[in-house]
Amino acid sequence: MEYIARPKQIYKEKIVPTMMEEFGYKSVMQVPKLLKIVVSQGLGAATADKKIVDYGIEELTAITGQKAVGTLSKKDEAAFKLRKGMPVGARVTLRSNQMYEFLDRLTSSALPRIRDFSGIKADGFDGRGNYNLGITEQIIFPEIAIDKVKKIQGMDITFVTSAKTDKEAKSLLTHFGMPFKKN
Repeated sequence: MEYIARPKQIYKEKIVPTMMEEFGYKSVMQVPKLLKIVVSQGLGAATADKKIVDYGIEELTAITGQKAVGTLSKKDEAAFKLRKGMPVGARVTLRSNQMYEFLDRLTSSALPRIRDFSGIKADGFDGRGNYNLGITEQIIFPEIAIDKVKKIQGMDITFVTSAKTDKEAKSLLTHFGMPFKKN
């Protein structure tokens, strides 16, 4: 028996029929899918200390369960003492089962750990069906040991969907369990 992540199973059994009815799709293939999740950290302090990028890669790898890679600056920026090719961040792209596992952990254990949490903002859509979420502290994830954290860092999480509009994408993510604030 092959393992299927819980959100993937929910998508097949509940989300597809619900969205077909909600938006009037004629085929199952028209229902939007979650294509990938990109988790990235901009580590601006890395210009002074090179080990910060290594810590960022280590933390993102622990959070996502997939090896993160460092990102390099694309151009010189004198105001930030930045040279082209210097390490400035870390990122990881999740697809398939690892994507669904991360989504499950994010919605069920990480987001509820945010202090005074009342939902995530619904204005992070880009007009093409993708959603961007900023998190201010990496310690909301249970995989991070708080006593080993060198510096509190934020991260950006991008949900890339096959939806054509923001309304479809918001409906898809809501069905997956993303706790959007009520307006």
